[in-house]
Amino acid sequence: MAGVIHSSDLKNKSGSSLSKNKSIFVFLILIFLVFIIYVAKLFSMQVIEGSQYRTQSKNLAQQQSIIPAQRGEIFNSDSDMAIVVNTDSFAVDVTPGEIPDEHYDSITARLAIYLHINKKVIDDKIPIYSRSSYKAFEIKSNVSFDEISNIAENITDLPGVSWRSKPIRNYLLTGSMSHVVGYVGAITKDELKVLYNQGYDSTSIIGKTGIEKEYDKQLQGTPGVESRIVDVRGRFMSDKPVVDPPVSGNDIVLTIDTSIQKLAEEALGDRVGSAIVLKPSTGEILAMVSYPYFNPNLFNEENSSSKFQALLNDPKKPLLNRTINATYPPASTFKVIMATALLQEKTFDKDSKVECKGSIDYGGRVFHCWTPFPGHGFMDLKNGLAQSCNIYFWTIGRDYLGVDLISKYAKMFGYGGSLGIDLPSSKTGFIPTAEWKERRYHEKWLGGDTMSMSIGQGYTNVTPLHVADMMAMVVNSGTIYKPHLLKQIRNGVTNEIIKKTEPEVLYRADSIDSDVWKTVQEDLRYTVTDGSAWYPLQNDVVKFAGKTGTAEVTGYKDSWHSWFVAYGPYDAPVEDQLVVCVMVEAQNPWEWWAPYASNIIFQGIFANENCDEAIDSLRKTGVWFQKPVGREE
Repeated sequence: MAGVIHSSDLKNKSGSSLSKNKSIFVFLILIFLVFIIYVAKLFSMQVIEGSQYRTQSKNLAQQQSIIPAQRGEIFNSDSDMAIVVNTDSFAVDVTPGEIPDEHYDSITARLAIYLHINKKVIDDKIPIYSRSSYKAFEIKSNVSFDEISNIAENITDLPGVSWRSKPIRNYLLTGSMSHVVGYVGAITKDELKVLYNQGYDSTSIIGKTGIEKEYDKQLQGTPGVESRIVDVRGRFMSDKPVVDPPVSGNDIVLTIDTSIQKLAEEALGDRVGSAIVLKPSTGEILAMVSYPYFNPNLFNEENSSSKFQALLNDPKKPLLNRTINATYPPASTFKVIMATALLQEKTFDKDSKVECKGSIDYGGRVFHCWTPFPGHGFMDLKNGLAQSCNIYFWTIGRDYLGVDLISKYAKMFGYGGSLGIDLPSSKTGFIPTAEWKERRYHEKWLGGDTMSMSIGQGYTNVTPLHVADMMAMVVNSGTIYKPHLLKQIRNGVTNEIIKKTEPEVLYRADSIDSDVWKTVQEDLRYTVTDGSAWYPLQNDVVKFAGKTGTAEVTGYKDSWHSWFVAYGPYDAPVEDQLVVCVMVEAQNPWEWWAPYASNIIFQGIFANENCDEAIDSLRKTGVWFQKPVGREE
């Protein structure tokens, strides 16, 4: 019947509940027992056996040492010539804890003899309180194979002494390449403060200047790690280390053509100055020469700090890259910008003439042209540029353009701005304005200031690379591509191209008409063939167009900065044209060398001749390499 509960059902349910409760009780007992065992074990490990484990942890530790990565190498534009490589060398270490105390001084004295150093060097590197340590101290790097051989032959008498491979940077091409590639050195405390978070440490060797510094992260690679178990005194407790191998740095391929670099270096000779060969259609730098230069291998030698100080104290400043880190008045090369501004603004007709009588009076002062009385006569723009007539450009600058327009056009050509080249510390130069002078000197801008600026003198300053890029804008009819030295970054093991530099527009003068560029190009060709510098610029192999410049410098009697900037072949497609810029400082004896050197470079490149062969060929053309009488301007 529904709703009736039988006694048998109650018994079954009661039994089931008791069985279930018993299972739960047993499970709880098991958990409790496991907990008790776990607590007992922890108590034993931490209290009863704790001192033993603490002693072991103090006595055994993992010691890690850094394995330096092989630095990437640097190659020329064709990748067929190494410019900078790594050369096998050795470093000698001393582990003082392995040297018996009673023999420490005699052993280190003997080692000092083998290493050709003073014993004090070793004592300074291993303080007295570290003489029981089993840590290895580096005593000397760049150790020769002969020195290692002597140590190896007497190693039984030199406990605690060991050596290891430590490659050094070997600069195969020195001379003028020194300013391009730079050099490396040990990281300083100040550098480490800046670079610590970028993976550098106190043992890092880093690029100090040039490409070595600019692309240091790419060249560095990734260091490896060697791990060993050591006791409290630093003694190895394991026979074999655990090694995480280093990864070599990437290789750098430059835009530098080493044959053109050598040609430009020899053409400039031992004259303080610079020479640049630039491909205007891409911004690639094929040659970059600054004299005097230095040998970066000096920094691998002993007493490198004293040699570096000697370079710093040299009055000719051999560490200075004059192509990008020094500024000068552009002199008459600035007249290219003046001509462009006049043609575009049309404030004075290019066929109208200005009379040059050799001098001009203005503001109670007499301004002299480089040609004395009776002067150049009547000059239009074409002949004013060809003869580099100062009076013509003084007149159009002061009366028809003015400081504001001149500054505007100079900045359109990149003057006073960054060139973005992949080298550190490039200077921007300076283009003055009337507002700047009033703010800086609390003086009004005068007509005389405009006249000085019109011929590239006064406050205006540029680097030689600015002048080369100025001519590149003329060649490209209004475009300057960012100058660069990096062609490719490659994997040092697989040779895979990781990065390739593509042409990048730096400045573009879209407001200047195409016919203006055509006229400037024609006038610059006329300047070479019929201008004041026709004599040193004769060439039967290549036609080129360009402009000379002679900058007056205070402090040098009867001497001036000598400029020449040109491009060629004049009648070739822009992709095949090159810009050459040579600048010779006033501290050299005056010989008007910049146009001569430029002609040698053009001849050598396009006739496939070295410097001596180019000079011989030009002599047959009619150019005699001797000091010319007088000067251009």
